[in-house]
This record gives sequence, C-alpha cells and structure tokens, in this order.
Amino acid sequence: MTIAKIIEISSDSSTSFQDAIEAGIKRAERTVKNVRGAWISEQKLTIDSGKITNYRVIMRVSFVID
Repeated sequence: MTIAKIIEISSDSSTSFQDAIEAGIKRAERTVKNVRGAWISEQKLTIDSGKITNYRVIMRVSFVID
C-alpha cells in the first residue's frame, strides 16, 4: 500500500507563473523526498503602474511516505 502526504507551498517569480511553479517544485525537492505530483490552487499577480511585477502560485505538493 502506498501512503502519500500533501503539503501546501507558496512560490513567486518576477518572470512568469511557469517559473514560479518550477522554482517551488525545485525547492520542495531539496527538503522532501519522493515528490510525485503537484496542483496549483491559486495564482496571483502583483501589478504596479499597470505592469505585472510579480507572479505568485499557491500549490499543493504530494509525496510518498517511506
């Protein structure tokens, strides 16, 4: 039987949502073993003078427990 745990993390980027997602997964993999999947629960933008300055994602990351 496989048992998984889910954690929620936030990650941001000044470039894109894709970059924020990749940075969040990369960082999670440094401290959590057996990462198997993720889904995005929220996407947020910071806008200054009509220009996007920051992309933020809230994601849930699943990993298999040893």
